[in-house]
Amino acid sequence: MRRILVLAWAEVLHVVRDRATLAQVLVVPVIQLIILSNAATFTVRDTPALVIDHDHSALSRRLTADLAASGRFAVSSAASYQQAEEALLSGGTTLVVTIPGGFGASLARTRAAAVQLTINAEKGSAAMVVQGYARAILAQFTAQAGGAPGAIDVRERAWFNPGFNYQHYMVPGILVSLVTLIGTLLTAQNIAREKELGTLEQLNVTPITRAQFIIAKLLPFWVLSMLIFAIGLGVGRAVFGIPMQGSLPLLCAIAGLYLLVALAMGLLISTIVDTQQQAMFVTFSIMMIYLLMSGLFTPIDSMPAWVQLLSDATPIKHFVIVSRGILMKGAGLADLTRPLVFLALFAAIMLPLAVLLHHKRSA
Repeated sequence: MRRILVLAWAEVLHVVRDRATLAQVLVVPVIQLIILSNAATFTVRDTPALVIDHDHSALSRRLTADLAASGRFAVSSAASYQQAEEALLSGGTTLVVTIPGGFGASLARTRAAAVQLTINAEKGSAAMVVQGYARAILAQFTAQAGGAPGAIDVRERAWFNPGFNYQHYMVPGILVSLVTLIGTLLTAQNIAREKELGTLEQLNVTPITRAQFIIAKLLPFWVLSMLIFAIGLGVGRAVFGIPMQGSLPLLCAIAGLYLLVALAMGLLISTIVDTQQQAMFVTFSIMMIYLLMSGLFTPIDSMPAWVQLLSDATPIKHFVIVSRGILMKGAGLADLTRPLVFLALFAAIMLPLAVLLHHKRSA
């Protein structure tokens, strides 16, 4: 028993003295619990909604107020249907409520009126929940306004995913997550392996420059990740029938930019760890936060405002938006300006920072 206790105490000292391991064990789980408990929500609330009011009557304004007061929608006005279409395409809104002219007069005179709901069905089941919320609010409004049951004729249009096929929504996002995990983990483990074997110090005394070393390390994984991404697109199309509405060359070009960010993350991880085991642990810890804050599984619109702000710092969120936007919506370069700017900033900051820190740690 004494031998067991001595060996156990040696392991305790090893963990305590290893600051990286100690932080992973004590700090990372607490941070994950606080952030992810807020991010992992299946409640649909504060969903962006646009109202096009062609009636401008007291009843139409009351309907708009009821939508806003429900707490389910963040309501704003649109001047035209073209503006609403652009918001749907860019992801700026999920629901468009069109109130036709004569709505108030028709409801007061005949106790019946028409309203059009245009839903971004890209999110599949989440879009169906939004549809249900909107219908319930309209039914309650009808009852309060003195209309007959079912008096409001709701005409619905589901855009981008009319069949509410959840696979069309999930497959592009899962493909992004797999490519990210592979690129980041392989890069982090590869350089950590060099540290473990002692070959990194040997490489540092050779005539090879820092830039040559980094490029030589990252280029094979960049090519491999791009190949996996292309294969994944083919499998998604052949097996799951995912739509490919937009430009595949544009998607591949942005994927190439995004993978620079993913590989830079792997390089950054390799600078703070000393073993492959640590590299794997840190990578999976970061990926857990990435995945749950990227909108891959749960709608970002329903997260608290501070979590939505933090989600902008997760590169995978922006490439998920790009992937789904191009494949499902046929979005072009102009429609993807915001996520593309974020990815370019991440690449411009993270890659030089990773190279600089790696140089300092390996000097």
